[in-house]
Amino acid sequence: MQTLAEIRAMLDERGLAPRKRLGQNFLIDHNLIRRLVDVSGVGAGDLVLEVGPGTGALTDELLGRGCVVIACELDAGLAELQRDRQGGRACTVIEGDCLAGKRGLNADVTRAIDGRRYTLVANLPYGAATPLMLALLCDPLCLGQHVTIQREVADRLAAVPGTKAYGAISVVAQTVARVERLAKLPPECFWPRPEVTSAMVGLTPVADHGIEDIASFAAFCQRLFIGRRKQVGKALASALGDAGVSEGLLSRVDLSAIDPTERAERLDAATIASLFRDACSG
Repeated sequence: MQTLAEIRAMLDERGLAPRKRLGQNFLIDHNLIRRLVDVSGVGAGDLVLEVGPGTGALTDELLGRGCVVIACELDAGLAELQRDRQGGRACTVIEGDCLAGKRGLNADVTRAIDGRRYTLVANLPYGAATPLMLALLCDPLCLGQHVTIQREVADRLAAVPGTKAYGAISVVAQTVARVERLAKLPPECFWPRPEVTSAMVGLTPVADHGIEDIASFAAFCQRLFIGRRKQVGKALASALGDAGVSEGLLSRVDLSAIDPTERAERLDAATIASLFRDACSG
């Protein structure tokens, strides 16, 4: 397991340094690295996607347990470091943004996955967390996500209706996955120390959510929460239209269980999912 002194030496040797703009805060607590892999449940032969591998501390732990790793790194210098360190091991290093247009995975990552089922295990760069996690919630190949993220993002995943943190990703995550808050990570677990507290979370897909097209549901939720303060009766038509549901299907939505003057931000995830299923049924 890499020590802080070893991480500094690796970076110094190549003239590299953590880049705040890319949200590079390396997880240096060995116990938390091991715990993250433990709770993910991955093991020998399992395909793992790691985004933002940095100097490879988590990558080493995954490879040491026999996992097959796809490591996607935006920083060119760190991507080269990873290729040099992991050459000959079961690790594919991809340089670039993990997402294509913030809707789906980078084409190089998709080709590396090659139709196989995989798990995301990563110390996510703060800027990548929300769009990546939302995209993977829509990917039927993703078996789960176990990550360290900014606590604010963890709060949004687990938020309840009527709170400031409650939004589209709260509804999507709570509808199609089991959301687990696993640990709080203080700044001293990272180097450089971030200015915020982080969290370890797990998202495990559930099988009985009844949403046939999760990407359309996510688009619906995002549009609904753009008008979070609007009355839900007025917000539904535009939200469903953006999700690709024709206006003619709006008549199928059963509004009898809710007050149409209620604000969208006060509806729980189960109710919003039910409204969407009504519109898409038949």
